[in-house]
Amino acid sequence: MNRPQTGTSTIAHPPIKPAERHTRPRLAVAVDSFAASVGRHWLLLLLALMLVVTGLPFLAPVLMAIGWTGAGTFIYTIYTPFCHQLPQRSWFLFGEKLTYTLEEINRVYPSSDPWQLRFFYGTAAMGWKVAWSDRMLSFYTMTPIFGLLYAALRRWRLRPLPWRVFVLTLLPIALDGATHILSDLIFGVSNGGFRDTNVWLAALTGNAFPAFYAGDQLGTFNWWARLLTGLLAAWGVAFFAFPWLDQLFRRQN
Repeated sequence: MNRPQTGTSTIAHPPIKPAERHTRPRLAVAVDSFAASVGRHWLLLLLALMLVVTGLPFLAPVLMAIGWTGAGTFIYTIYTPFCHQLPQRSWFLFGEKLTYTLEEINRVYPSSDPWQLRFFYGTAAMGWKVAWSDRMLSFYTMTPIFGLLYAALRRWRLRPLPWRVFVLTLLPIALDGATHILSDLIFGVSNGGFRDTNVWLAALTGNAFPAFYAGDQLGTFNWWARLLTGLLAAWGVAFFAFPWLDQLFRRQN
């Protein structure tokens, strides 16, 4: 005689197919392996990406010089939101000089409007400008270069720069950039603003170097100020940010 079944009943589940049994674990293993690889090589991957992004503006004058003007113009255009690209504050390649004064540029491109000036890319005789201004060229491109230096030294487990030191490395470029913006807003880019003439510096130094003070061309105070403040800021960012990221990835691994 059959006894009535009591208690909880067991619900039968359909058997898991072999493909379903192995697909998810393999995917999970692949994802974990990829994440571990990124964690081990994050610095190399990040620096490679940064070098590509900061190096493309140097490709623009190359493309213009070989006649691929469409591709060169495209690079100038996509970098417009990240840099003003004023030609009197940019470097030119494949031409007579590395830098030109606004007066020299106006001989072939008569405009003093900042928006219009950014669209002057150069000529065959003058060369073609890099799609970074000199300040951004110094800061943006040198950050991954200093990152490569950090990568060479990372075996010694360098500590991040103290945040106070980091802030100090950013103050000069902030002061230089802010005073240029203020001068341009008040006087324009061609009307003898206090950062165009630097009369204040000439007065402080007794006008000891007459050709050093005015303008943005190679060798002037403004040229050196942008170059050196960009280098200092790039060094600060690299040796503050990369050690912190290094510590973060080591904890995760």
